[in-house]
Amino acid sequence: MPGTDKEEERKRNMENERVDQVKVLAPTGMLGAGFPEATIERGLALGADVISVDGGSTDSGPHYLGASQPKTTRAAVARDLRMLLKAAVGAGIPLIVGSCGTSGTDSGVDWVAGIVADVLAAEGLDLRVARIYSEQNADALLERLDEGRIHALPPLGELEPETLRSCTHIVGAMGHEPIVAALEAGAQVVLAGRATDTAIAAAYPLMKGMPAGPTWHAAKIIECGGQCTSDPRAGGVLATVDADGFTIEPLDPTVACTPILVAAHMLYETVNPFEMREPDGTLDVRESVYTALDDRTVRVEGSRFHVADQHTIKLEGARITGYETMSFSAIRDPHILANIDDWAELMRTMIRQRVEQTIGLSEDKYAFDLRLYGHNAVLGDLDPAAGSPREVGVMLLVNAPDQSTATAVAKIANPLMLHLPTVDMDYLPSLAFATSPAEVERGPAYEFVLNHVVDTTTPTDMFRTEMFRTETEETSLHG
Repeated sequence: MPGTDKEEERKRNMENERVDQVKVLAPTGMLGAGFPEATIERGLALGADVISVDGGSTDSGPHYLGASQPKTTRAAVARDLRMLLKAAVGAGIPLIVGSCGTSGTDSGVDWVAGIVADVLAAEGLDLRVARIYSEQNADALLERLDEGRIHALPPLGELEPETLRSCTHIVGAMGHEPIVAALEAGAQVVLAGRATDTAIAAAYPLMKGMPAGPTWHAAKIIECGGQCTSDPRAGGVLATVDADGFTIEPLDPTVACTPILVAAHMLYETVNPFEMREPDGTLDVRESVYTALDDRTVRVEGSRFHVADQHTIKLEGARITGYETMSFSAIRDPHILANIDDWAELMRTMIRQRVEQTIGLSEDKYAFDLRLYGHNAVLGDLDPAAGSPREVGVMLLVNAPDQSTATAVAKIANPLMLHLPTVDMDYLPSLAFATSPAEVERGPAYEFVLNHVVDTTTPTDMFRTEMFRTETEETSLHG
């Protein structure tokens, strides 16, 4: 238990167990995405010291944070975890999972922990599991806001108290420190709430004394598993971090890493391809040198890390913006397609008029979006394509303060989505709904509203850790 003589002795032993290098196995870019079992076996054969895998992202939008629901299915996560847990036990190395349950909410951590418990029971395995919770209380954040400890990141401005109160869920993106604390407390499996994608891969090497520059750079390159290789579908990678740099090798022997592929990953999800901010500082790769050791392995040296004067934690929060109903129709009529922009503008006008005529709802009481897939739904007015499309899918997305209103608007639009002609047509065309009924109720819609950082007192004070081994053993580590 933390605080006992035995625990203190074990911590001191870990402090003394410094090594010359650390090998981090990154099996995939996201837990539940799958990977070939043979690549894990190869990673262990190459001497992996730790397995790290990301369990979430904001890439898929605000719903998963706002609703605190996982993007991945339980079966897929269980499949991946079964292989990773057995591999970790067999090799006697830790397994670290970050951003559990997609968004890293407390229930997301518990969801993954429940799957881990089922796998351990089914496989007859006994491991000490740490849950690190990253969800934030709005009232506590309001106190920090009053103290001037919350700051906006561009393009947002000063944070309003009501914005915090309106969020259904708020998480803080932890750095490596809470993960290291859990490992030092004896965790063999760490299930972290929201964490930076790099923190989960950087934690163990940093704990073992590897320098921050190479460690954070390696963590950035392997955050998406095999994306830095010639075939991202083939599996993950192994990063070997040492005092002078790091080496990246694909786990599939038929796949290659090249200097261009490795260097290019610094362009991914960064504002500046030469810098990347973490809670405790900034990675600087301006002087990094990428060298091909052979036709599939890359060596990187020269990476630096600048420690920040103030440790900060980035906040992510989502709130409900209304309720959505969607309908989808398809157009093949060549006359409409030759005048598709005029037809779409007529559709918008007709919907507004009929909604007001039918249910007396003014434009400021609801909103709708008409997207023309196959024409300009992705780029809008920026689309450079010219000429008439061959077919167009028309998606109507209605947003209203309640579900019944959103559906009522979509139902009023139904005849228009099925039969609206252009102004010069003397007949009613028949378009094609994709579903019956045509209206699909999507429930609450969410938006991200926080892009702010909090000045912390300590790197762990915003996070809560609980340690489990059996149903009768539970301890808490407070930040």
